[in-house]
Amino acid sequence: MPINNVFRNKYLVALGILVTMIGCRPVFNKSSIENAQEKYDFSAIDNKIQTWIDSSYYSGAAMMVVKNDSIILKKCYGNYTEETQVFIASAGKWLAAATIASIVEKTKLSWDDKVNKWLPEFKDSKGEATLRQLFSHTAGFPDYQPKDSVTDNYQTLKESVKHIVNLPVTAKPGEQFSYGGLAMQVAGRMAELATGKDFESLFLENIAVPLGMKNTHFVPVNDEGGHSPMLGGGARSTLADYMHFLDMIAHEGKFQDRQILSKLSITEMQADQVKGALIDSKEYVERVRSKKHKSIYGLGEWREELDEKGNVILISSPSWAGAYPWIDKTTNTYGFFITHVNVVKANEDGFSSFYSSPVLPIMVRDVYKKTALPK
Repeated sequence: MPINNVFRNKYLVALGILVTMIGCRPVFNKSSIENAQEKYDFSAIDNKIQTWIDSSYYSGAAMMVVKNDSIILKKCYGNYTEETQVFIASAGKWLAAATIASIVEKTKLSWDDKVNKWLPEFKDSKGEATLRQLFSHTAGFPDYQPKDSVTDNYQTLKESVKHIVNLPVTAKPGEQFSYGGLAMQVAGRMAELATGKDFESLFLENIAVPLGMKNTHFVPVNDEGGHSPMLGGGARSTLADYMHFLDMIAHEGKFQDRQILSKLSITEMQADQVKGALIDSKEYVERVRSKKHKSIYGLGEWREELDEKGNVILISSPSWAGAYPWIDKTTNTYGFFITHVNVVKANEDGFSSFYSSPVLPIMVRDVYKKTALPK
């Protein structure tokens, strides 16, 4: 359905008021940041990022790390500031999952609803997939539109879903984990039908406005390759905005004394949603962490590391463009590295942003360890 401009403008006005009220929160106080950073030696991380930029993989970047609710690192590189807005590719999956979770909380939509409950035109096994499977890459949908088909960069989910319904099934629902994003379009359309509102409006109303994310949007969809499908890879954001989102997730759904998502929703998003589905060897978690476990994905987020009881301790939403948000429960830390890859140069050198950025939380842990060592 087309975006209701009156509805959207109402929320943009509200967002402006909210941002004015928020102002510069204590965590963005310059002097407190400088004092916190003096405790740690981030030179290795600084050198790593600068090397990527010097190699022309990125024109710039920005990074922020928060530990125990205090910013311990904030630095911008090249032409980036904390307000530079870029397409964050798959880092938007986390935002989209949170939006869906908010609709599940407020409407009759359920994570266990089947596609055909809301979209009866799905006649094959794709219609039997559940909302949670759509958001955990286990629905049996193709990962992306076929190369010889249309590019899924429509401005509405209604139009997008029309080009998904007749695509072939790749597996039975729940049978196989296959990382992509096309199924998330269908999930978004289910949320639209449950509310009568378009997805951008749902995102603004339930996530962006309450969190003061004034520069984060899913539409209009960028028409360049790699930015679609919309929910799975088409969001654009800034360092400052996304850190507000991570603040909320890290505090079990609460942001500045307001409960944005319930604790139950946060738990559900972080829980194992793969549930025994077949996982190919050398999938993302195994490749970047050198450890293999079967519960690698929640709802819109990777479960990179688990503790001995199987509880997730490192969560992320990495992107092919290099943007990488994470929460590290072992150190009470969350952070975001925002950038956008120079595809031509990266391909020439065989550089992968998707597999390179995940080194950052490990390097942050190393900084903590070195700081704790006796002088």
